[in-house]
Amino acid sequence: MQLIIPAYNEEARLPETLRALRAYALSPRVVPGRPLEVIVVDNASTDGTALVAAAADSPAMRVRVVHCPVRGKGAAVAAGVAVTTADVVGFMDADGATALVAFADAAVLLAQGVDVAIGSRAVAGAVTSERHSRARAFGARAYRSLAGRIVPGVLDTQCGFKLMGGDLARVVFADIATTGFSFDVEVLARARTLGARIAEFPVHWVDVPGSTFSPVRHGLDSFCALAVIAWRVRRPVRTPVTLPVRTPAALELAAEG
Repeated sequence: MQLIIPAYNEEARLPETLRALRAYALSPRVVPGRPLEVIVVDNASTDGTALVAAAADSPAMRVRVVHCPVRGKGAAVAAGVAVTTADVVGFMDADGATALVAFADAAVLLAQGVDVAIGSRAVAGAVTSERHSRARAFGARAYRSLAGRIVPGVLDTQCGFKLMGGDLARVVFADIATTGFSFDVEVLARARTLGARIAEFPVHWVDVPGSTFSPVRHGLDSFCALAVIAWRVRRPVRTPVTLPVRTPAALELAAEG
């Protein structure tokens, strides 16, 4: 499995997330011979993000640093997916907001035939701890409502934890044009146009201080991006993909869980 972490000026928060991932990689849940590789995409950081990521590389968990000069979370994740080769590919946020039990839950869904397993803060069983203001909470609800029109049935497109078949991920991300925070919506919409089966599962999620998302600077852009995505996903992807994509690693992980 290869896991992508987009990182912009994450020198402070990234080390703890990588330590938690390394502990997970050494746990009995991970099948021998199916190691976890982390791809940290340094998104034009001006601090020591790349250095702390490189320092976390070890035989127990390989950590590779990829540089993406195009600013934006979507651009960073796409750059990470482009260098993957694994049969299971995922991405999560650098803040480690989602509890890592999500790996086991997602693996079960993949083993059951789901093509894209996405963590959700909006389905039954989810546990969240948020610091959002009323204005930000209202904006989040409005955003979810509009995103739901592009990807019907998905309640939380923006939770930063998703796993999918590697072949599917590489085909979908090859056509992704959204570079900012709304890229998840385009990813899910494009996957669905290919016939991918998408399933949400509840996560334990904590709002970690230090987010680079600003409702003032990024809020309007995110809403405008949804309109562009709605138009863009009407076009077919350039490269066909055969579904279902079955993932042996996910089957073994689910059996261990």
